[in-house]
Amino acid sequence: MKNTGNSKLFVVSAPSGGGKTTLCKMLLAELAGITYSISCTTRQPRDGEIDGRDYFFIDEPEFVKKKDAFFFIEHALVHGNWYGTSKEFVRETLATGNDILLDIDVQGAAQIRESAKSGTEGWLSKAYVDIFVSPPDLETLRRRIVGRALDTAEVIERRMKQAATEMEGSGQYQYSVINDKLEDAYDCFRAIVLAERCRQ
Repeated sequence: MKNTGNSKLFVVSAPSGGGKTTLCKMLLAELAGITYSISCTTRQPRDGEIDGRDYFFIDEPEFVKKKDAFFFIEHALVHGNWYGTSKEFVRETLATGNDILLDIDVQGAAQIRESAKSGTEGWLSKAYVDIFVSPPDLETLRRRIVGRALDTAEVIERRMKQAATEMEGSGQYQYSVINDKLEDAYDCFRAIVLAERCRQ
């Protein structure tokens, strides 16, 4: 059973196409008491994405204004677009006893990790857990990205270079999940979340 005095912020990162969003959706469909954190972004919506459900889509001037007002617990410029997570949303959700699932890039995760380690936000230090989802190898990742048919060849190459760098830094995360077979990766991902929920 969920310990409501021990809410967790699960920060999940992966290279683009690594499968973190799929794993997060599977977890949210199965486990109660977890809130998906919706990020703000300046990128254009993809087919099927809905404002307020998948992201809060805002323009760059509005994003910069929020950033300068310290609205975000983390923010990052990724592939030419800004992303950020509301600090108030995270703090208030944890206070209700719910866990939070935060699907973000490595830049954003590094900012939250630094805040958690520094102890400047006491509530964050106790709640923070990070998980890196990785493909078995870069060639598998390339096939997945190409298979999505969402990006130009130039964008794919940029994503692959970024992925190689991100995978090299995966050792900074508390947990690592290799997403080779989806069912096995999900079992591992789910086990991490359940174990951390039991930790005092």
